Amino acid sequence: MAPHPVRRGGRCPYDTAATGPPSPTWPTAGRRPGDNDGVNDLDTFSLLLADEGRALLASLRAYDPSQELAVATRLRREHDADLVSAALGQARLRQRAVAKFGAADAHRMFFTPNGVEQSTRASVATHRAKAFAARGVRSVADLCCGIGGDALALARAGIAVLAVDRDPLTAAVARANAEALGLADLIEVRCADVTDIDTAPYDAVFVDPARRGGRGRIFDPEAYSPPLSWAVTAALAAPFAALKIAPGIPHEAIPPQAEAEWISDGGDVKEAVLWFGTGVTPGAVRATLLPASADLWTAAPLAAPPVGPVGRYLYEPDGAVIRAHLVAEIVERCGGRLIDETIAYVTSDEVYASPYTSAYEITDQLPFNLKKLKALLRERGVGVLTVKKRGSAVEPEEIRRRVKPAGPNSATVFLTRVAGAPTMLVGHPLPHTTGAPPQSP
Repeated sequence: MAPHPVRRGGRCPYDTAATGPPSPTWPTAGRRPGDNDGVNDLDTFSLLLADEGRALLASLRAYDPSQELAVATRLRREHDADLVSAALGQARLRQRAVAKFGAADAHRMFFTPNGVEQSTRASVATHRAKAFAARGVRSVADLCCGIGGDALALARAGIAVLAVDRDPLTAAVARANAEALGLADLIEVRCADVTDIDTAPYDAVFVDPARRGGRGRIFDPEAYSPPLSWAVTAALAAPFAALKIAPGIPHEAIPPQAEAEWISDGGDVKEAVLWFGTGVTPGAVRATLLPASADLWTAAPLAAPPVGPVGRYLYEPDGAVIRAHLVAEIVERCGGRLIDETIAYVTSDEVYASPYTSAYEITDQLPFNLKKLKALLRERGVGVLTVKKRGSAVEPEEIRRRVKPAGPNSATVFLTRVAGAPTMLVGHPLPHTTGAPPQSP
């Protein structure tokens, strides 16, 4: 059997979401184009920082955006129109930011539209800050800091931070956030090009290159701003460093000096991180699952896993496990096999409990045939139907529309391939019971 293409071999070897074409290069290091969208300028932002602006924002905490016209008309009777417009925009951004930062922080912080979109989720930033602190890091140069999401987490871990962003408004927002959360003593915000920063005085470097342009996401790491090659050079010059990258990065683009980590939160893959320096195992890969902090790690890839018939149980690995090319480790742990060499579904005849997978008991296996599926679901009285797909072009909503589920029972159907053949697997989820997360080496 050919070696299993788990790392350094291109995109994820298993069927997963397409990543799309690359976007144009951004010309300036450390700048996130579009960060000013929806915010006029520094003068307008300063209105929000004044007592009147802060009071107005506090009054809008529970405001309903669908009532914006009526609210704006009422507020403009007492406040400047520019301030009202800025406050309403900021109130909307704060509501969006609750999902990332939690209500307590989000309603005290300040945002730009791109800042909400691109900032690190607080749970992920906290996980990373703990990794810095565990290595004794006391100071970090946070390059391309954006609105300061990572800087805030680092400061809360007791680490002094130099936070750098080239965009003046973004830097002002980061500074306001440090002050709003009582962390200004630990966070120095500097508006500068990150390529001009001397990082030698700092224990560690963190770089979060911009990965979006005017036409959306950027998929070529050398089109990041700054390019990945520059960020790697900066990381290698530091005693310890981390680079935040897109989770869909081709594995061959990962520098050999790095240990790569893919992080999911609540089952959604959020980002990948390249670690350099003290305590790092070059070439190792890791999948981290939050909030449980389950940690699957290997210093070397396993051989290609076996492929075989569908057993009683089916396991769907977490997306971080798939992105890290660690599906072979799951196969080995459960004593199972893949259902197809290109599909990241694992099967076994014995139940296997793991924080890294969702488990299902399979009751039926059918060739792809919607009439047979509809008849089976009608016979079972299935009215609540969950449709999952991997390796199939058919959309779940089309399946639901065609089979018209009705009845008191529920089921899960997988649209996939088994040994290359289009197949439908029907079953139901098993309770997700796991012990304490295993410790990585």
